[in-house]
Amino acid sequence: MEKIIEKIVDGSIELVWKVFLAILIIVVGFKIVEFIISKIQRGKGFNKLEKSSQTFISSILVVSLKAIIVIIAITNLGIPLTSVITILGSAGLALGLALQGGLSNIAGGVMIMLFKPFKVGDYIDTHTDSGTVKEINIFHTVLTTIDNKTIVLPNGNLSNTVIVNYTKMKNRRVDINVSVGYDSDIDKVKDILYKIGNNNKYKLKDKEVFVGLLEHSDSSLIFTFRVWVSRDNYWDAKFELLEQIKKEFDNNKISIPFPQLDVHINNK
Repeated sequence: MEKIIEKIVDGSIELVWKVFLAILIIVVGFKIVEFIISKIQRGKGFNKLEKSSQTFISSILVVSLKAIIVIIAITNLGIPLTSVITILGSAGLALGLALQGGLSNIAGGVMIMLFKPFKVGDYIDTHTDSGTVKEINIFHTVLTTIDNKTIVLPNGNLSNTVIVNYTKMKNRRVDINVSVGYDSDIDKVKDILYKIGNNNKYKLKDKEVFVGLLEHSDSSLIFTFRVWVSRDNYWDAKFELLEQIKKEFDNNKISIPFPQLDVHINNK
C-alpha cells in the first residue's frame, strides 16, 4: 500500500513538474517569438517590403512560431510527437469543418496579397464600409475611417466583394455638376468655368479642363465640369472649385436655381 501511495505521489510530482515546464516553455517561448518578430520587423530587408506584405507576413510568422512552441510544450509532457501530429491533424480537420469561415479568411488574405486590389495606406470603399487600410493580417483587414473609427473586415468577405480603391491611381478627376437658370448665357457660363478650372492651383498642367452642357432639367441647365488633380489634392481642389464657382457666378449675375414652393391662399 505504501509503495502504491509512493508511486502515486512520485507520479503526481512528476506530472506537476512536466505541466509546470510546459507552461514555462509556452510563456518563455511566446516572449522569444515576440522578440524574434520585433527583430525581423526592424530588419532592413523586411522594411523594404510593402506595408501590406509586412503585416501579413508578421501575422503568419506569429501564428506559425507560436504553434511550434505549443507542440514543443505538449511533447514535453511525454506525449510522442507522432501522436501529437495525429491529434493535431484530427483536431485540425474537425476545426476546419467547424470554422470554415476562418479558413476562408486565410484564403482571402492570400488572394489579397497575390492580386493586390489594395495595400496598406490605400483608401477603399466596399459599398458598406470605407476607410484607409491600416493592416492586412492573416484573418482580417483593418480600416480607419475619416472620423477615426476602426473597422475590422474578414478577408474572406473582402476578397469576394466589389472594392473601390480611391488611391490606386496617381491622379483623380474632380467631377462637378453645375446648375444655372435657363436665362443664363451658355457661352458665358462655359467661359467662367474654364477660367476657374485653368486658374486652379491644383489642376494638373498636362490635363485639359472639360466643360459641357449635360442636361436640360425641369428648372435648370446642368453643366458638367471636370478638372484633373493629384489624388492627394482631390478634396482640397473640390472644395476650392465649389467655392470659386459660387463667387464667380455671383459676380457675373448668373443664377443658381434652388427649389421653390409657391403657396396660394384662397380667402373666402
